[in-house]
Amino acid sequence: MSCFPCFSKKETSEENDVPVAQTKDATSPPNPGDANVGGEDENTAKAFTFRELASATKNFRQECLIGEGGIGKVYKGTLQSGEVVAVRQLDRSGTQGSKEFQVEVLVLTLLSHPNLVQMLGYCADGEQRLLVYEYLPTGSLKNHLFDISGDKKPLDWSTRMKIATGVAEGLEYLHEKANPPIIYRDMKSSNILLDESKNPKLSEYGLAKLIQSGNKMNVTPTVMSAYGYCAPEYERHGELTSKADVYSFGVVLLELITGRRAFDTTRPTNEQNLVNWAQEFFKDQKRFPDMADPLLQNDFPVTSLNQAVGVASMCLQEEPSVRPFITDVVAALSFLAMAPLGAPVPARLVPILSGKVGTTSQNRHGDEGRHNENLDSDDDSSDDDSDISTPKQSTSRRVTIREPNRDAK
Repeated sequence: MSCFPCFSKKETSEENDVPVAQTKDATSPPNPGDANVGGEDENTAKAFTFRELASATKNFRQECLIGEGGIGKVYKGTLQSGEVVAVRQLDRSGTQGSKEFQVEVLVLTLLSHPNLVQMLGYCADGEQRLLVYEYLPTGSLKNHLFDISGDKKPLDWSTRMKIATGVAEGLEYLHEKANPPIIYRDMKSSNILLDESKNPKLSEYGLAKLIQSGNKMNVTPTVMSAYGYCAPEYERHGELTSKADVYSFGVVLLELITGRRAFDTTRPTNEQNLVNWAQEFFKDQKRFPDMADPLLQNDFPVTSLNQAVGVASMCLQEEPSVRPFITDVVAALSFLAMAPLGAPVPARLVPILSGKVGTTSQNRHGDEGRHNENLDSDDDSSDDDSDISTPKQSTSRRVTIREPNRDAK
């Protein structure tokens, strides 16, 4: 979902005078114990009528269209209360029945995190299936990173790392705090919205179940992933785990570092796929600064950039078990964003920040413990003889969904 402002002037006409029905609280919400998501405040889902949302979006006029994708269009709307919202109209051909749809939506409305776009309510009138979200007028990361107009300044290094950390924290919430865990599936820069303070919020999370048809997943690669972001095991075998999300996050982090799109047909053939282009740089740390976005004009701490590239390279490993858990990524990026320049790297973060695959911990399936071998930090200020302690056993949960096999793109 992309929440750009509507620039067309407001028009008034007789066809806009649609009677507005009042919202009503959703009935029969799921047991909060079934959605133990760790939010501080329990959210109350609103059940909107189709007539109300049609009025809010001027009968879903083109001038209010702010985004569209494989699962429906998104419109800017203004409720009778004056609140501006984003209204997603789902493709009716693949959505669930009314009862199942309401149950899934009510669970999603219980999710609450600063780095998630808040779902406010839904509409399930007849065959209509719509979702209502908070509206973010500043747009997506994609627009701030790639579509920079003459009066807009490019994102500086500290802001990019702040965004990366927030995105990872939102993903960690879905993987580790939501119950049951949620695999995001569609991590890409256009689905990361920014507020006025450049805080990132993930959109379109948890929508996979809403577009099921019976017990068969009505999900295609173009719907739930984008070319250049998709983990290789998902493309090849349809295996979807939390580690596939970590891979997609690595692509977004690489976009933040380089200012390059995940896939860009305007570049030479050997540079069109960002991950493939980056492989040669990953082999030589001395070349890491050459990957930096030219718009940064070399205004970044080299150590910080080297460590960010290290995190990206670990997330982008071909073998899922070698990729870090998102919890480890959050710890590494938090250190990178907040630690003073030249601060020693904590022993448990050395593998992921250095990106040394041959000596990093192997992430085993399930809740098995992980062990980090003694590695030297790439930061000259760290103590080579520092004690390396074995990290606590992982409590991360591994979620696997098998989808029908599909040919790799």
